[in-house]
Amino acid sequence: MKIIVTRRTSLARTASSPILFALSLLALLPAWSLTFAQTSSGGSSSNALGAVVHIGVLGLFHPRELTVSAPRGSALVLHAGDERIVLEKSSGVDSASIRISGAGLLLALGTRVVRASTITVIGRKNDPVDFVLSVQGKIKRCYRGTLEIKPSAGTLIAIVTMDREAAIASVVAAESAPDTPVEALKAQAVATRSYFVASRRRHRDFDFCDTTHCQFLREPPPAESLAAKAVAATRDLVLAYDSQPVAAMYTRSCSGRTHTPVEVGLPSVSYPYFSVECKYCRAHPARWLSRISAQVAAALRSSDESARLDVDRRLGWAAVPSNDFAMKKENDQLILQGTGQGHGIGLCQSGAKAMAEEGADFRQILGHYYPNTMIVTWPARPAS
Repeated sequence: MKIIVTRRTSLARTASSPILFALSLLALLPAWSLTFAQTSSGGSSSNALGAVVHIGVLGLFHPRELTVSAPRGSALVLHAGDERIVLEKSSGVDSASIRISGAGLLLALGTRVVRASTITVIGRKNDPVDFVLSVQGKIKRCYRGTLEIKPSAGTLIAIVTMDREAAIASVVAAESAPDTPVEALKAQAVATRSYFVASRRRHRDFDFCDTTHCQFLREPPPAESLAAKAVAATRDLVLAYDSQPVAAMYTRSCSGRTHTPVEVGLPSVSYPYFSVECKYCRAHPARWLSRISAQVAAALRSSDESARLDVDRRLGWAAVPSNDFAMKKENDQLILQGTGQGHGIGLCQSGAKAMAEEGADFRQILGHYYPNTMIVTWPARPAS
């Protein structure tokens, strides 16, 4: 199958010397190298990857009980062992609770109790459906897709299988500032789609999670929102390097120049990220100050993503916002003064926003932050 090239970006300008968003960038690296599906003339692709994504949701709360509800206008069909249960507001029974019970699950529907090893939620025609999933007293979110709930190590795993483009719209809305221009949103959409295409199987039971370990995902935005329109306008477009999709990393704010993985102590990846200048962050650095225990931060040092994440896991994700900082010891504390937010690799969202405000389109933004890549249609379409 040919790759349809829509534009080639500018060549890289590499620095003369070295200069997640992510909750664990070591895990951010693709587990395997995805190749474009090959098809014979007139045939369809045998590789169905990309149409849907499997996302583990609400795992951050380590839930032992979940509630599934049918919003108005939806009918949910729950399959629990041999039981088939319909939830629908018009019937007066529109929610069910699911909790851990030994090595299995216990589904409670009023006075009715059903035991099962796994529970699935689908529409009446075995199709995607709107549903609400909640952890009591903590969070409630709406999704569209199908749902599987199963036990694992004393907690519930909830896996939503959803349309890839709907997932992209959710990520773009969740990862972007409310006043982000549409061209920057388009750039984010292409980066997000590229990541979904190139980085599957990041978890044992599903492809991605809904935290910044993978990509932050919330409820899908309205169809009339700029985020949804940006996704629709870039449908099927991904970044590619050397004929392979790029698992595109991006960051909230760099410190005036983006990093390569190697510069922050991470292994090199198939796409050789380049350190590029970010005019906006150089002129408007996101400054931060933090005080942390010298004992907790014994191994902390600038430009070491693994060490930074280790501290953030223990103290919270605002403890050390970026890899660019200077530190000094004061009694039993370390005082950190730094700039930037995130690992600093790939697309800088603050810089992309500024470029769009100055008139750059999404292709120019992506060409700047991902030099030597191509924007391609995926899956490739046969030439007419």
